[in-house]
Amino acid sequence: MPKVAIYNISGDKISEIELNDDVFGVEVNEYALHEVVKNQLANRRQGTQSAKTRAEVRGGGRKPWRQKGTGRARVGSIRSPIWVGGGVTFAPKPRDYSYKLPRKVRKLAMKSALTTKVNNDEIIVLDELNMRAPKTKEMVTILKNLNVDKKALIVTDGKNEEVYKSTRNIPGIKTASVNTLNVYDILKYDKFIITKDAVQKVEEVYA
Repeated sequence: MPKVAIYNISGDKISEIELNDDVFGVEVNEYALHEVVKNQLANRRQGTQSAKTRAEVRGGGRKPWRQKGTGRARVGSIRSPIWVGGGVTFAPKPRDYSYKLPRKVRKLAMKSALTTKVNNDEIIVLDELNMRAPKTKEMVTILKNLNVDKKALIVTDGKNEEVYKSTRNIPGIKTASVNTLNVYDILKYDKFIITKDAVQKVEEVYA
């Protein structure tokens, strides 16, 4: 089992924790990671893009000039796609881009993403992260104590309004709870900060 240090909010190492091999020590499957990230981005698309085809553009009912005898190319409508102001060929229309992936693929991708953070030494386990009130300045100090100077994802075991409000004005920092954790965010952020209680919940869900 991989062992990682447990830190307090002052940045001091206080103990170690053994992570479950079935969650944090699997063989990384790049195919599953790619498929899940692609799926997440597709599901986020609004699908509201729209353009008019030649049948929908206003005008063009009369033939511009006679078919033969002018020396010019034959044209049936001024709303042809090759004309300025004409319709769009294969115009995009509102559609739903979302699709579903098998549960096993999603679970494998999550395990692979978590393992990647352990392998790259990008995981920081906190003993606890309790704040009496939302304080951005206090959160900045905590991140500084943990030597976090890049983008970071902070994961708590449940919804924590104080932590969320303390981080929302800090560039490059995002918070999530175990039930909102996703592969895209894990891979996007350089540091993966998670509380000890959240680690236990993640292992319960994905082991």
